[in-house]
Amino acid sequence: MFDRDRWQEVFDAIRKNKLRSALSGFTVFIGIYIFSTMTGMGNGLRNSFLGQFKKDASNAVYVYAGFSSLPYAGFKSGRKIRLTNRDLTYIRDRFPDAVQHLSGRIGLDLPMRHGIEYGSYQLRAVDPGCQFAERLRLCSGRFLNGGDIKDRRKVAVIGQPVQADLFKHKSAVGKYVYVDGIAFKVIGVFVEKGGNSREENRIYVPRTTLQLLRQLGDGIGLITMTYKPEMSFDQVMAFQNKLGKALKKRHFVNPEDQGGIYIHSLAEGLKRIDSFLWVIGAIVTLISIGTLLAGAIGISNIMVFVVKERTREIGIRKALGATPRAVIGLVLQESVFITAISGYFGLVAGVLSLRAIGDNLKDYFITNPYVGNGMVITATILLIVSGVLAGYVPARRAAQIKPIVALNDE
Repeated sequence: MFDRDRWQEVFDAIRKNKLRSALSGFTVFIGIYIFSTMTGMGNGLRNSFLGQFKKDASNAVYVYAGFSSLPYAGFKSGRKIRLTNRDLTYIRDRFPDAVQHLSGRIGLDLPMRHGIEYGSYQLRAVDPGCQFAERLRLCSGRFLNGGDIKDRRKVAVIGQPVQADLFKHKSAVGKYVYVDGIAFKVIGVFVEKGGNSREENRIYVPRTTLQLLRQLGDGIGLITMTYKPEMSFDQVMAFQNKLGKALKKRHFVNPEDQGGIYIHSLAEGLKRIDSFLWVIGAIVTLISIGTLLAGAIGISNIMVFVVKERTREIGIRKALGATPRAVIGLVLQESVFITAISGYFGLVAGVLSLRAIGDNLKDYFITNPYVGNGMVITATILLIVSGVLAGYVPARRAAQIKPIVALNDE
């Protein structure tokens, strides 16, 4: 229930003691400001680390072939392991419950032109599943499909920068680009969801088409795939382990050989990043809570002084019939009001500071620091709790003052 007289008393007390009220509020302001900025910096650090994984799907797995380092099954060490089209079929048939999208990949740097415009870009010969492993988003047209692979069509999907360079910002879909002198029809233009323009300076063509035109046989450079997103971390690790063993057995590589077949995924990296960020978050939270507690203790000490200063006033109130509950409510109301107002301005100042920082600290691995809505609600609750805790002990002490003692206090 709104009590106008009590609020008037609170405002009068604050107005008569401007310095004391300002010092009380300042401790809370600093506490909340540090709390919000440190939380935002922690989120910015998280953005930087997770941003390193944005260029590819978080559930992507890569298979590379290297040189064997151990002899096995009659083969000497130092043998070059070669991945082929048949490995794609083998993986698809062997692990149907784990593999979501699958693609081979061959990379070459080749000259390209359209009309009189020339450029050198990376060409990747892939399968349709590459679109999901590399998080490609189509701006126009379409990506490669199964028919392109089966019929070895001379079609291409190019990045937006390539379209801008060769076609001068005009639509490239339906036109032709010459790759090392061979005409490919542009069927789509893409951007990468990770927002890395350097990764968009490439052109994708069907894997089978490049193998035929360049007489590469059935060899492929590496295999990219995505596992089903519902798989847990332990299931992903088990899948990678089985996949590695199966491919080593298929290519006659010693099971203990660390150099023949390489399997890399983002799962382990993300797991380590999550663990690291959890530790950082815990440290930031402990420091932030410590800062808030310091602010609460500061305002509590000031409220003790306030109660001491108003001893005679409180004694008169009790002599006139004020209950201990009313005395406690008066002191708590002043404490919570100062805490809430000061904390609100501290939170606003923190949010504005984070917005001003923006991406200026990218070199220090802090990108787009922010405070989420959940944290704002948490901070608001902490403000109220801090105000109550800061004022309760002094308020209870005030409620225990005996009128006769208070009236005799000098």
